[in-house]
Amino acid sequence: MADNAEIAEVTKQVQDVILDEHGQPLSKNALKKLEKEKLKKERAEKDALARAAQAAAKASTTVDYSKNFYGKQAINQSADRPGRYHERLVDINASRAGEKVWIRARVQTSRPTGNKMCFFQFRQSSATIQGLVVFDETAISKQMVKFAQNIPSESIVLVEGTIAKPLEPDASRPEADFEREDAQFSKVNLHTRLENRVFDFRTITNQAIFRVQAGVCKLFRDFLDSKGFMEIHTPKIIGAASEGGANVFKVKYFDTDAYLAQSPQFYKQMVVCGDFERVYEVGSVFRAENSFTHRHMTEFMGLDLEMAFEEHYHEILDVFDELFVYIFKGLEEKYAADLEIVHRQYPFEKFQYLPKTLRLEYKDAVALLRENGVEMGDFDDLSTEIERKLGQLVKEKYHTDFFMLDKFPLAVRPFYTMPDPKNPGYSNSYDFFMRGEEILSGAQRIHDADLLIERAKAHEVDPESVKHYVDAFRMGAPPHGGGGIGLERVIFFYLNLGNIRRVSLFPRDPKRLFP
Repeated sequence: MADNAEIAEVTKQVQDVILDEHGQPLSKNALKKLEKEKLKKERAEKDALARAAQAAAKASTTVDYSKNFYGKQAINQSADRPGRYHERLVDINASRAGEKVWIRARVQTSRPTGNKMCFFQFRQSSATIQGLVVFDETAISKQMVKFAQNIPSESIVLVEGTIAKPLEPDASRPEADFEREDAQFSKVNLHTRLENRVFDFRTITNQAIFRVQAGVCKLFRDFLDSKGFMEIHTPKIIGAASEGGANVFKVKYFDTDAYLAQSPQFYKQMVVCGDFERVYEVGSVFRAENSFTHRHMTEFMGLDLEMAFEEHYHEILDVFDELFVYIFKGLEEKYAADLEIVHRQYPFEKFQYLPKTLRLEYKDAVALLRENGVEMGDFDDLSTEIERKLGQLVKEKYHTDFFMLDKFPLAVRPFYTMPDPKNPGYSNSYDFFMRGEEILSGAQRIHDADLLIERAKAHEVDPESVKHYVDAFRMGAPPHGGGGIGLERVIFFYLNLGNIRRVSLFPRDPKRLFP
């Protein structure tokens, strides 16, 4: 009788036999076919599991868990006021690392790195800061990174971020490195800049230039306020040409003609006659001079002052002397960072001036020019070329870019200029020069009505056309004088920018009336 092991083996063999529908064992071909079907089913199940895994993985990456934290801002129509505080970039520094802040700034540059990272340079005025958007699985989705990478340059963005010291090497690179990389792009000429002025304003250099300009105005006001001057505002539409010349803009004023003021000259003097003895004004000046040069504009800002003096018109020169030294020192002390920004784009030799401004008389300047080969008469006016030559000679001899020239020939000055009592061919008038070019013109004014009429006739100015001006002196007027400074010229020559249009927001010249 067979043992138990033999019985078990026989039973297993019987169980392993696959029978067909008639109870008979399958043939070898049928068994092969059955095996193929089994393998096919297993592969299908495996593929289904793989597809399900892929779908799950894809779903996990397409879920935008950051969708509520980015996007295009709706137009701000002041519908509400969330009270969110926005930091100024100038107030953000490494000592505040770890703080979460909001900023509103422009995108100056952006540099995508793959599909998971983007570097930014944000800008407010001339202040910049670098930013980094980087994908992570909990806070910043790939969709958010992609959106950030496609933000156009110069867009205004609202950003919430954490202040951090740069960890990525690229994030700590100075912006100058990026600028060198972009050096293959051509420089933009001045005409193109002026045609696209608003965009041009956004450059760091222009931001600095116009802060310096604002600084000169502030220093001008601060100094004169401290000396007892009062700011005034005079008309710019006037009934007669203030300089008595042809270089005026005539405008239709209802049923008569009017003119745009060449200077506040008449009104400054009339105010002084009204016993406001020290006054100044910051205002527009219009000159219809068809001069398309590096230093002329048809509209510019005038810094004017007028003052009564006690004994001698040189008291006015003393005030101007102190004023300019105050302005130059103030720029050096308070606007050094802006000057450095400008210097990086427009390298210039540092402006030199003396603690006590050099004073030359006109005849001495003529003698100096003649000694150096310039031919000119005693009473000839200075051309632009001769002014520059004089500035060069003064710089070589006296080591200063700034000086004043006193006692100009009477024939080249306006009719209201006081003649020199000792030499009637000259006058009590003066100009100031920066880097060899004139930036201020002034004089002692005639304060006697009869002499004023006489001089007006000598200049072919009809006294009746300036009757209100002349009448101001008939009831007594103090001896007085003053001058007008061209604001743009001061900035232009101090920074040595090559063209005065660089320091005018929207310059006006014979060929430019827009924008």
